[in-house]
Amino acid sequence: MTSVVALVTDLMDRSRIASSLTAPVEFIADVNGLATRDPSIVLADLRRAGDPVDLRRAAPHARIIAFGSHVDDGALDAAREAGIDDVMPRSTFFRTLGQLID
Repeated sequence: MTSVVALVTDLMDRSRIASSLTAPVEFIADVNGLATRDPSIVLADLRRAGDPVDLRRAAPHARIIAFGSHVDDGALDAAREAGIDDVMPRSTFFRTLGQLID
């Protein structure tokens, strides 16, 4: 069974994520919340996730899908360099979320 944890604090984003997926989603507020979980998929808002290297270390076996502002090339590039599996602009993330996970 797919275990999805979302490092997303914005309530509107949480609602959009929960309504887009058939798998249950557990929402957490920061990367430290991953320490007691072993998710198969982590969804992360790069504005809130902190250092992407720490995110990758906190969930070494999970597929991490991260999203950020389309104009924040620095954050998107840093996430890719840190080994985040899928990095994309917010618009792409929300448009394709159901296909990415289901």
